[in-house]
Amino acid sequence: MQLGLRLHDTKNLPFDERIAEVAAQGFSCGHLALAKVFPKEISTADEALTPGFANYVRKIFVKHNVDCAVLGCYLNLANPNPVTLAQTTHRYMANIRFASILGAGVVGTETGAPNEGYTYGPECYTEEALQIFIKNLRPVVEYAEKMGVIVAIEPVFKHIVCNPERTRRVLDTINSPNLQIIFDPVNLLDISNIDHADEVFAEAIDAFGDDVAVMHLKDYRVQDGRLLACGAGLGEMNFDRIMKFLKTKKPYIYATLENTTPEDAVQCREFLEKEYAKA
Repeated sequence: MQLGLRLHDTKNLPFDERIAEVAAQGFSCGHLALAKVFPKEISTADEALTPGFANYVRKIFVKHNVDCAVLGCYLNLANPNPVTLAQTTHRYMANIRFASILGAGVVGTETGAPNEGYTYGPECYTEEALQIFIKNLRPVVEYAEKMGVIVAIEPVFKHIVCNPERTRRVLDTINSPNLQIIFDPVNLLDISNIDHADEVFAEAIDAFGDDVAVMHLKDYRVQDGRLLACGAGLGEMNFDRIMKFLKTKKPYIYATLENTTPEDAVQCREFLEKEYAKA
């Protein structure tokens, strides 16, 4: 297991110093969301995502012996506005080209909502929403195939691909080796299923474990009837099943931490290393 950080959870430093800090804290990879690390006028302009920019980023990662596990492009592929959807599709393709030069493990994305606000509602769970997402994801994956890049979708309880069954359907319908999964166990949980968390994890591993390319690791706690995410080891989650899965099936996988701060990132890393060792 190769542990890393979301780069926007690290100290707000120039990019070179930020990657140096990741390495100094004992991590070997990072999750890069360009818009959260570089100035927005550069990172959100498709025409700025040139081979030169990609190679600049790649060289800094290499300099500090850190890999880019994920290039994040978390935009809504189910947006009903055709103009916005076209812009979003173009953005994914620009990020795929960028990733092909950068050498990112995957281009990662969540699965959206069938509205312009990317907001949770019952319409996320409809069959129509799922079919819209699959239709709009298909050309992105086809482009990834041409560029030799993996696109990885991340199932989330309040998004269109909200459970293991729908995740499996997307994988089987698109049917491409360039479509894989970012597995964040906590993202499949809600206050409504939290009492059966281990069963949810088991179902997910059974449904799409073979297609998991990257892990996101965090923890949760229940407070005032709400499920709150927190850094690994700072909550109530039982990591036994997840660590056994990683150790037996995905021993060298990229696993980036979420919901950490610069102050507790090392503590969370050490907790996960201990959990992995005893699995």
